[in-house]
Amino acid sequence: MASSGFEQKKMASTRHYPSHSSAPSAPELSPESYHHHQEIYSYNHHGSPPSDTYYGQQAPSSYGQSGFPAGTHPDVVRAFQMVDRDRSGFIDENELQQALSSGYERFNIRTIRLLMFLFKNPHDSLRIAPREFAALWSCLGHWRAIFERFDRDRSGKIDLMELRDALYSLGYAIPPSVLQVLISKYDNGSGRRVELNFDSFVECGMIVKGLTEKFKENDPRYTGSATLTYEAFMSIVIPFLISYD
Repeated sequence: MASSGFEQKKMASTRHYPSHSSAPSAPELSPESYHHHQEIYSYNHHGSPPSDTYYGQQAPSSYGQSGFPAGTHPDVVRAFQMVDRDRSGFIDENELQQALSSGYERFNIRTIRLLMFLFKNPHDSLRIAPREFAALWSCLGHWRAIFERFDRDRSGKIDLMELRDALYSLGYAIPPSVLQVLISKYDNGSGRRVELNFDSFVECGMIVKGLTEKFKENDPRYTGSATLTYEAFMSIVIPFLISYD
């Protein structure tokens, strides 16, 4: 379970990101990791835009003949090529599900469709190419590390408070009311405490990530507020409701 020390933070009102020494229930990190976390931008805080990109947003790089970014791990290339049986250079949702099984786990098709939507190939919305696959694989690696960090009892699942801490460490200070709505999606009505496995954590976190980044496009000064037309609002939200369900 998450530490109660987290409750002492006033995420929404403070103008400074909390020092890492008081981060919620976090194990000690190396000086290099400490420096990186000091630069993470929690979107509910005011201040300058982050200097680092969020997970999954890859910096421009050169591409080899295979279409993968230079330096892509051979295992990632192999995972893609194993399922790209027609050698088209693209894979669909079923092939993506199979490819990810070799390095992570067999994700629910609903999660796969969400990943396809967020890592969309600009030339083919139903398939992804090596570039998107490499970014997606890297993103999942980061999120797997975060999940394992906050799964303190090594049960393979995290609860509400651990989810809150995990999302916070990724730069998302989610209000309690929103967090409750998120986790209610996984309540099976048994009356037991709701816990998320890695698949559900990815789905839940990617919804937060995707919607936050869409909101940021309408909040260029990072004030935490934006004015949207009804059409713009619906255009942001509706794809998350229908594109992968």
